[in-house]
Amino acid sequence: MALDREEYVEQAYFFQTLRERMQQAMSTQDLLDVIRQEVLATTMLPFALDFMASELRLTGGFATAMTRLPHYFTPFQSYVVCEAERAEGRFDFRIALEILQREAEYRSREPTPQGVFLYQFEAICRNRLGYDRGLEAIAGDSIFNADWSQWILTVRRQVGLIDIADLIYVRSELYRQQRGSTEKPVLFGEKEGRIALANRQKDPLFLFSALQRQLGYPNVPRPRPEDVQQYVLPALQRQVERLESRLILLEEDLRGGINLKRFYEGRKTDGGERKTE
Repeated sequence: MALDREEYVEQAYFFQTLRERMQQAMSTQDLLDVIRQEVLATTMLPFALDFMASELRLTGGFATAMTRLPHYFTPFQSYVVCEAERAEGRFDFRIALEILQREAEYRSREPTPQGVFLYQFEAICRNRLGYDRGLEAIAGDSIFNADWSQWILTVRRQVGLIDIADLIYVRSELYRQQRGSTEKPVLFGEKEGRIALANRQKDPLFLFSALQRQLGYPNVPRPRPEDVQQYVLPALQRQVERLESRLILLEEDLRGGINLKRFYEGRKTDGGERKTE
């Protein structure tokens, strides 16, 4: 069931705000309570946030709550959050929220099945989320009719064996024009077919990038490398402090010996009394 535009606008705001405020010294439950007061009260999102907060207290995660709200969250949204919450996984939860934010922003405008599928499929590819369960989740989206869902499940079986550009091309209007007719329904337009034909036997990421440039489809956020520079200054500071301590000991040694009394002052003796010099 497709939601109203205002629902997707508020969803995008929720995913963006949660991602940005996760850096603050607040618990996730407190963040949900605050964001609940900010989102539009005439939407269904406040009720969804209440349920998510309850599930968070019980299970420590969001995915189960989103799975139990299939009328509001899509299977793809639930799958992305589930993969981000896996303890053994390496999928950043903040990247997951940004993926969902951009998808909700696209759905709040004039989404097409082509744009939604290509965005979700690229998100799976770039983040290595697994084609089997990922494409099954995509096929369950209400934006896709029966022909689309059947084709996505076909892609699920053939991905890795057949180039995704070929799979798109043979279901495009361009292929129908060149062959005269096709037995299977056309799912992509002539432009998608031309771009797919031009990117056969290439890296699929080139195909996605060309579709985004030419047709304005949403782009998937890239995983960001960790900023190691933030750890450099504290490490250098600790090294300087250790060097200063060693220099003090060397200077005392040159002046006639190291004064060891300061290491024992204030320490307790075996009898419990404080030893003084």
